[in-house]
Amino acid sequence: MSTTRTRGILATAAAVILAASAIGGTAAAQAAGNNDQPEANKAESNSRSETNAALANDFNGVDRNTNWQQTSKLKLNFPTYHTEGIAYSQDHIFLSAVQITEPTKKFPTPQNGFDRTPGKGIGHLFVMDKTGNLQKDIVLGEGDMYHPGGIDFDGTNVWIPVAQYRPNSSAIIYRVDATTLDVHKQFEVKDHFGGIVMDKQTGHLVGNTWGSRRFAEWDLQGKQVSTWDNPNFFIDYQDCQYVPYSKMLCAGITNLPQTPASGGASGTYELGGMTMMDLKSHSVIRDVPFQQWSTAGHVATRNPFKMTADGNHLTMKVAPDNGDEGNGTEILTYEATVAPAQ
Repeated sequence: MSTTRTRGILATAAAVILAASAIGGTAAAQAAGNNDQPEANKAESNSRSETNAALANDFNGVDRNTNWQQTSKLKLNFPTYHTEGIAYSQDHIFLSAVQITEPTKKFPTPQNGFDRTPGKGIGHLFVMDKTGNLQKDIVLGEGDMYHPGGIDFDGTNVWIPVAQYRPNSSAIIYRVDATTLDVHKQFEVKDHFGGIVMDKQTGHLVGNTWGSRRFAEWDLQGKQVSTWDNPNFFIDYQDCQYVPYSKMLCAGITNLPQTPASGGASGTYELGGMTMMDLKSHSVIRDVPFQQWSTAGHVATRNPFKMTADGNHLTMKVAPDNGDEGNGTEILTYEATVAPAQ
């Protein structure tokens, strides 16, 4: 082989290596957007040996006959208002909630694109120790954007959308360092987004709108990467979590008309359920109903929800009751053993 040809091959190989390195560096920088993201990426890498790595497979073994048992109740002894989302870090429990000071009111006809008044309220992110003792109350929101939604923990940060309490409005996406509890306003988006997850495979955020009828994906600077309609009409998602790899597990509720007994008053029935969605294909992988009830009589998946897996054993944490209902807000634990999915 000639010296010239050898130099050409070496130069080409070097160029390929440099290009690959540049692409990797660009992708990592885009996924990061801040100095915390490398730790989140490390957490994702380590998760292959952690319990949550089995969650997608185990959830595929859940069906309507799965025997869920309530194994504990953790009563919260501080005002929690209307609970929205829950997340767990190594040291803390995070609970988002909205305190309504002036309820919204429906317009007879839409005004300026809105179907109701903005109302007034205060958005809270409660930080607790693992026994439920309040350590800090972080107030989030600006102006008409006071309604926190479902939240997600990526291994380093807690992500929280705080939106106007009406559809087709606007929201702020916040990032809270789970260790220092420092609050960062990440970006603002148009439309009401009531839930969010961090896809650790892409470093992007995925949010769901009012009633979870539409999803949007953003990079960490708030640039919209994609949007798609929810293919599922089973339930409205209230709180979601990221599941390795590039999946999202959500729980929620829909209120259905209930046929009254003879001579009785009509009402509604709370249908609860859980859904796992693929963040790449945007398709629903599995959805199942969940019909167990809280102390105040709400279906358990009404609002805050998180699940973990250990072997073929699933543990679910929910907090369906408001602070002024029944015994106040209780974090309920349900457990089930499932057969591995075939």
